[in-house]
Amino acid sequence: MGLAGPLGMMFTHDLRDWAQRQNRCHPYFGHKAPFFKDGFWQMHCDVILNKPPLFAPEKEIAENRFYQFVEKTWMWQQLPIALLFYLIGGIDWVIWGVCLRVAVSVTGHWLVGHFAHNTGHREWHVEGAAVQGFNIKFLGLISMGECWHNNHHAFPNSALLGIHDNQADPGWWVLRFFEKINLAWAIKLPKDLPVRPELIEIKSHTL
Repeated sequence: MGLAGPLGMMFTHDLRDWAQRQNRCHPYFGHKAPFFKDGFWQMHCDVILNKPPLFAPEKEIAENRFYQFVEKTWMWQQLPIALLFYLIGGIDWVIWGVCLRVAVSVTGHWLVGHFAHNTGHREWHVEGAAVQGFNIKFLGLISMGECWHNNHHAFPNSALLGIHDNQADPGWWVLRFFEKINLAWAIKLPKDLPVRPELIEIKSHTL
């Protein structure tokens, strides 16, 4: 996609989650601006904080050479694909296979984030948090499970987002595959997390 490398994505996600858990949150972080303004903000702007929270990833992540390589080269990683498409079909293939694909992916990422913070179904309420997440039906497959955002707000350290049987979560399926081939480990589920006193169940699962 066209968002950031792994460390940049971690920073953006952690900063956004931190902001949403406060009792007041800037509308940029909470997707609370009007629809088109939020889209412009999310895809073309950034918030610069005078006193940002400390971002300190674990040593095994910060010093991982693979992550460092991907972080430094993520914008260049489209180049081999672009060259291959150009050799196959010329500039038309580059436009459709790289430029449009990245634009659609980034726009889709924003759309899921916008709606998952504004409308949908909720089972959980995080007391004291300025921004709540929502679960959106029918988008599990195309959003890699990101649409189950109320679940994520309730259990932010869980790798599993679709916590119910009828909540499709392809991201979880990929992680389980990586676990089987020893590329992922120490995966956490909601049952592995400590009890959060601020987490309140507000209704039973009805999706």
